[in-house]
Parts: sequence; structure tokens; C-alpha cells
Amino acid sequence: MASRAEELGDFLAELKQRSGRSYEWIGRKVSAGKSTVQRYCTGYSVPPEFGTLERIARVCGANSDEIARLFRLWERAISAAAEVSTRDNGAGLATDGSERKNATEAAEAVTVLGGPPARAPAAVDAIPSRPASWWRRRRHWAWLASLGLSVVLITLTTAVSGPPSRQPSVPASQWITGPAWEQPARPVPPTLFGVTINSQTGIMPSFRVGAVRLWDSGTQWVNIEPDRGTFDWAGLDREVAGAQSAGLPVLFTFGGTPGWASPAGPVGPYREKPRTTPPDDLADWDVFVAALAGRYQGRIEAYELWVLATDIRFYNGSVETLVEMTRRASGIIRAADPKATVVCPGMGNLWVPDGRRMLQRFAELGGYNYCDVASVKLYQRMTSDPPETMVELATTIDRAFHEAGVHPPLWSTGTFYQISSQDHLPEEQARNFAVRFYLAGIYARSVNLERMYFYNWGGIKIPIVLQAVDGAPTQAALAVEQLQRWLVHAQSRACGHGLAIRLPDNVWQCLFTIVEPDRRYDATIRWTDHGTATTTAEPGVAAIHRLDGSTTAVQPGDTITVTEEPILIEHRP
Repeated sequence: MASRAEELGDFLAELKQRSGRSYEWIGRKVSAGKSTVQRYCTGYSVPPEFGTLERIARVCGANSDEIARLFRLWERAISAAAEVSTRDNGAGLATDGSERKNATEAAEAVTVLGGPPARAPAAVDAIPSRPASWWRRRRHWAWLASLGLSVVLITLTTAVSGPPSRQPSVPASQWITGPAWEQPARPVPPTLFGVTINSQTGIMPSFRVGAVRLWDSGTQWVNIEPDRGTFDWAGLDREVAGAQSAGLPVLFTFGGTPGWASPAGPVGPYREKPRTTPPDDLADWDVFVAALAGRYQGRIEAYELWVLATDIRFYNGSVETLVEMTRRASGIIRAADPKATVVCPGMGNLWVPDGRRMLQRFAELGGYNYCDVASVKLYQRMTSDPPETMVELATTIDRAFHEAGVHPPLWSTGTFYQISSQDHLPEEQARNFAVRFYLAGIYARSVNLERMYFYNWGGIKIPIVLQAVDGAPTQAALAVEQLQRWLVHAQSRACGHGLAIRLPDNVWQCLFTIVEPDRRYDATIRWTDHGTATTTAEPGVAAIHRLDGSTTAVQPGDTITVTEEPILIEHRP
């Protein structure tokens, strides 16, 4: 028969297994060690206070009834432990030496089972395959031994040193419930759904997108002005004409200094051998910017003043020079095309301090005073990481801007240099990640993010392919198109995730108001960053819409299974 401690451990292990989380992840969330969480979930030990168990259960998605059950099991385990301690202390010591044998066996049980194994099995959280009865017997010995040894140690410590001193504890972060942000409803602009064009043909996506950015499209400075004063506009004309025909606003990206303008500069990673340094004479920069802005006045919506300023493969100059180039270009563009949007040089590598320091230095020198928008590169550390990790990066970037004392609107304009060396994602994961890339952009509205440019459209040597040039849209592209259909009349008003909004810890959601010509109603887009979770349909819920276009009727109180594929939950008007 299972002991009270085993019953407690079994129930806690059930919650942990359902959550799909590792011991290490749970430990980080509740400020406990991996081995501590493992001991509680396997019944080896019972904490003297219930608070730790409650935090473990909550990060595993336990509801209020399950928390209450866990508390009852903990009370029984604590009471059973007290009874064992009282009985053993009253029995006295045996005189035939058996007490020494029992203590030795108990100590050996703790040595074998009291801590983590010396070598972890292949599956991090797997427990070696043994009969249940074997584990119950061993766990019982471990529990008794742990309790007995603890009593002995406390007694000895008190006898030698007096009452134990109180150790300072590390305070936990303040727990705040509620959405990550809630603001007045604001339309989701179609331009949120941007892509970077990786084609020199002028062909545009055949599925719905909201904006295009030109890079890797044969439109670098070195392509357009191969010799001083000699301009070849053919490639850029094709791209701009294609975008105009598709009704898509264009973001032109500067970069790729011609060799004639910086003969001694390092060569960048393109066959045209562009230089990564600024031109030796900034007058050459002025001439190029003026020629470009004058030719495409009213046809190019926005100008990103350098592609990636934080990577020496794209910019190998001083921050001071970059600020001066920004100042000059901004004045020239605004004089030629007052309606154009000036976007400051792209800042990437922002996961690491060096990248953020350059952003802050650019701000300190007044660079953002010359622009309408700041360009930043939002991406996961690895393309196989959940897109929601970009929200963490967006928050870090916002903190960097705050420390610099500026708060410009943000456009996410790219990714990291190594993306082309990353493996293709499986089709289902690629589809879900592509959709959640843009949902992460909506989630980051609270830090002033306005646009997401997916990298890229047209290329196939990347982890998530939307469409090859002249090819059919992939499942990922069609899912992104479906997301845009959901939100064509939508106004975003709140986002949040996990326990703070009374959902399982792996669940994310954003709330919208849909304003159609003939009706107005609320909607929720909900998804997980990993695994599945179950939620309950709230009052007023009418239907669930999926990315494949299907719809299922739902009644309040029904169970809604949430997965890594986002769903739209429609509420009755």
C-alpha cells in the first residue's frame, strides 16, 4: 500500500507529466533546484511548507480543485511523518544491535535514492524501469531515513551550537495577475504582415501580405551605382513596379557601399563585392540618396538607412559616422519626399550586450532624432526556438531604449546572419511558427512594435519557406494568409499568457474586437508555445476557427484543446 508521501508524490508527478515540462524548467519557475522538484514528484521527500508545492502545481497548470486536493495530500503526508517520528522516538533503542543494522540500511537507501542519479538517463525526466512495488518499498525506506537523519542532525546541531540561526532567504519576484498589456482597441494594420523580398524578378507573393522590404533583391548601392555618377535603375524599377502592381508599400534598405566609394574597405558577403565601410567621402552618399529619393518620390513609402549596423559584415565604421549619414540622408529624403517614412539603421545582435550597446550609443549621439521609426531585428536565438521568445527580446530592446531616453515606433526588419545555415523545420512546425511570428508582433504592441518583416519571401535556403519564386505558396504561407483574414477587421486590445490570466502556463492569447460592416463581436486567438493544454469555453463563446478554414460550434463550458497551432475563438455579439 502506498504511503502518504508516495500518494502526494504520485499526484504531483501526474501534474508535472501533464504539463510536459522538465524538472529543470519547473525548478527555475519556482526558484528551486531540479533535484528538489524531482524528489517531491517521486515521493522521496515532503516539504515542511505547502507554498513550494502550490507553486509547482500552478506552473504545471493545476486548477483550484487540484490545488485543494494537493493540500489535503500534503497535510496527510506531514501528519503521517509526525506519527512515524513520535512512534520511533517512543520505542527507545533496541539492545541486540538491530538498531545499528536498521540505521545502516536506511542510510544506504538515502545514498541510493535520496539525490539525483550519478548519470542521467537518455530522457532527462525518465525514471529507470522498475516494478512499482520496488519503487514504493525503496521510496518508503528513503522517506523514513530522510526523516530520521534530519531529526538526528537537528538534535546534534542544537546541542552543539544552540538554536539554529535564521538564514536570509532570496525574495521571490512580485506576482502580478492580469494580461501582459491592455490598451484601447486599435486596428491591426495590414502592414504588420510584411516580408523581405529575396528575388530580382519583380514578382511579388501570390498570397496575401501587407508590405514588402527590399534586400537580397539586387537593389544594393553597389548594384544601382556601379561607377560614380552612373546609375542602373533597372532592377529597382522592376521591384517597385511589381510592388505597385500588387498594391504593396515598399521599404527600401540602404547598404552595400560600391568599391569605388571605399576602395580600401573590407568586402561584404555578396558576389558584387560591396564594401562594409561608409564611403570615404560622404558627399558620394548624399548624391546617391538624393538621386534615389528623387526618382522614387511617392512610389517608395519608407527608407531604412542601413541594413544591419551591428554586424561588421554589413557595417564596419564608427557610430559617429553612422549618425552623420543618418542626419544627412534624413534631410535629403524629407526634402525630396515629405511623405516618406525615414527608418533609422537596422540594429541586430540584440540578444547580446554588444548589440544593445551600439543601439544605445547611436541613441546617445542623437541618431534617433533624425528618424520616424527605429529598425530592430527580432528573432529567436535558434530558428527551432518558439517564436514567443521574441517577446522576451522585444522587452529587452524596449528596456535599452528606455535607458537611452528614446521611445520610437519599432519595425522588425530582419533576422540573424546565420539563418541560411539553419535546418528546414518540419512542415507542421513551420506553419505554426510562421503564424506565431506575426502573433508575437501583435503581442509586442505594448513596446511600440508596428511592423514585422518576415525573412524572407522567395528564398528556399531558410528554415521556413513561404513561397519559391513562381512556386505555389506553402502551408506556412497559406496559414499566414488565414491569420490575416481573421484580423482584416480586427482591433487588438490585450495580450497575456499563462497563470497570470488564469490559463495553463504554456498558453498564450490575444484579445480582439472584430468590427465588420454588419456586426461587431469579440474574438480571442489562443495557442501554446509547446505541447497541448485544455481550457474551458467562457460564457458567450460561439465557435472555434482553425487555420485550415474549418469552423466548429462551441457551447460555454465545453472543453477547448489548445495546441501549438493558433485558433480563433469567436464570441457571440
